[in-house]
Amino acid sequence: MVTIENLHKKFGKNQVLSGVNLNIFDGGIFAILGPNGSGKTTLIKSILGMVIPNQGKITVLGQNVKNNSEYRCQIDYLPQIANFPNNLKVIELIKMIKDLRKPTKEDQHLIKLFKLEPFLNKKLGNLSGGTKQKVNLVLAFMFDSPLVILDEPTTGLDPVALISLKDLIQKEKNKGKTILITSHIMSFVEEISDEIVFILEGKIYFKGSIEKLKTKTNQHDFEHAIASILTDNYA
Repeated sequence: MVTIENLHKKFGKNQVLSGVNLNIFDGGIFAILGPNGSGKTTLIKSILGMVIPNQGKITVLGQNVKNNSEYRCQIDYLPQIANFPNNLKVIELIKMIKDLRKPTKEDQHLIKLFKLEPFLNKKLGNLSGGTKQKVNLVLAFMFDSPLVILDEPTTGLDPVALISLKDLIQKEKNKGKTILITSHIMSFVEEISDEIVFILEGKIYFKGSIEKLKTKTNQHDFEHAIASILTDNYA
């Protein structure tokens, strides 16, 4: 599904990714974790073609991403911050994105799932952060692509919407999709992830199940296992 070989990226003098090698196979939920500045977002944006690496190769769905935009049609992406045009209504934004990509009726189900019906004719600039995030989720899931990338998907969600999101992610996984997630909410990560990829100082520190991470760090719970990595490496 996604293969990354010897990936390097530098912004000025700041080396963000340093020889990242990673294979993510078809199907399953993979959480990409790491402290702030570890390179998570740069890695995701490199997969999406939004950041051009200084060195290395990325293959997505069998296609080299370099000088290639066609593969992106098979990816659904939820950015960490949803910057929508304030003057557009919710329904206008959804229609515009459908017109740009392809016809779909899945938006109707997602609108009901996240209880957005009362907000469809409201302008995006007048919505709360949590409601904007629900719109963001509708846009991310309505095209049924094989690869889904979610950057901090739980931001601003109320408990009911969070449960709906977790159920939705599991259903998409059961369809055989590959889902990449970043999140700072460890309980969310622990509940839904099949594997985690932990990035530290621009390199892959660990890839595997949460149980394997607990064994590696000699910790009994996930949050302490993550804390142990950070304590050992920044002490």
